[in-house]
Amino acid sequence: MDDKTRTELEAAAFRGLRDHLRRRTDVQNIDLMNLSGFCRNCLSKWYVAAAEERGIDISYDESREIVYGMSYGEWKEKHQTEASDEQKRLYEETKPLHAKIAGHD
Repeated sequence: MDDKTRTELEAAAFRGLRDHLRRRTDVQNIDLMNLSGFCRNCLSKWYVAAAEERGIDISYDESREIVYGMSYGEWKEKHQTEASDEQKRLYEETKPLHAKIAGHD
């Protein structure tokens, strides 16, 4: 497979994941972090890191809007719930397994 095709497939896969997470507003970021070690904010940070590697200036807020499909503040207002003590405990317990994004942790 050539690089252009691979890049196009990877981009399509990203868009599929992004769109799925936009539809699954019932799934909280803390749950994603606890189960998989990454969340919508991690995708946003990876997006910024990829842009920076290519000399493209994009803010974290702009990348969040790309991932969330709206401003982060609007998403929180519409969809975010208060984390339970158990969710917070699991978050701390799984912290060593959380995604690492160079320059954005």
